[in-house]
Amino acid sequence: MVILDKQKIYTSQDIAKIENNMLSGILACRTQEAVEAAITYARYLNKTGLTYENYPLFVKVLEIGNHWVIDALIGERDPFLFFSSIKPNYQILTACFGLLAERHPGGLYAKSLSVILGVLQATYNVPEDGYKIYPLTVSDVNSLGKHLDEEAGQEDSLNRVILDILDKVSQLEGLEEHTRDMEEVAIHANEIRNHFYDATKTIKDVIPPVLLVRMDYRKFEVAPRKEVPFEKSKLYDKEAAAKSATAKKAGAAKQARAKSEGGEENKE
Repeated sequence: MVILDKQKIYTSQDIAKIENNMLSGILACRTQEAVEAAITYARYLNKTGLTYENYPLFVKVLEIGNHWVIDALIGERDPFLFFSSIKPNYQILTACFGLLAERHPGGLYAKSLSVILGVLQATYNVPEDGYKIYPLTVSDVNSLGKHLDEEAGQEDSLNRVILDILDKVSQLEGLEEHTRDMEEVAIHANEIRNHFYDATKTIKDVIPPVLLVRMDYRKFEVAPRKEVPFEKSKLYDKEAAAKSATAKKAGAAKQARAKSEGGEENKE
């Protein structure tokens, strides 16, 4: 498709670039209108379903962080199983660890964190196989461990999953074909677990304190306007009134025609 004007010829590539810039603005979620558009986009993705062809779009929306948008993306599905239809790969895991590293503890919506943990749990269920897909580093282990909430304790569901993943990673130690990097990762994962379980210790002793500064994601997101069901909206009232007025006019016209026809019959 080519669009012509007096100053420039817009090719399909130009139009696609404009569309991409507009979508990037929507996904930035800096205004209420953008958030509302992103919610609609996320609902559309939810209805299309997750496939190997479109999963990067789901990852992109997950990176937004706005919890209204995430709710629309996940819908009624179990967040831990959200990516279960896709075999974990290096690209997905890079995005997951990137989000864990970028966000402070408390800076990730619980459902977003659950989606990420679900991917990691599936990947490192067999630790050695997971390491072959994505050879995580000590920094990656810190990015995961920092999202432990010591105040919530061991009974917290997210804490349990993180501890389970750390336990799987710690099993990389002592494998026959292990490397020095693999062993360092395994030892560090085990140290974080031990410090979390030991009431006399704290994970601040094994994770740099600067990484453990807590934040609240809700303070950094823009809220959409309150949604109103169409039946309760002003537009619905206007439409109902218009239909009622149209029906009255139609009824009056019908009565007029009936009277007219009746008068003609009386003349005959």
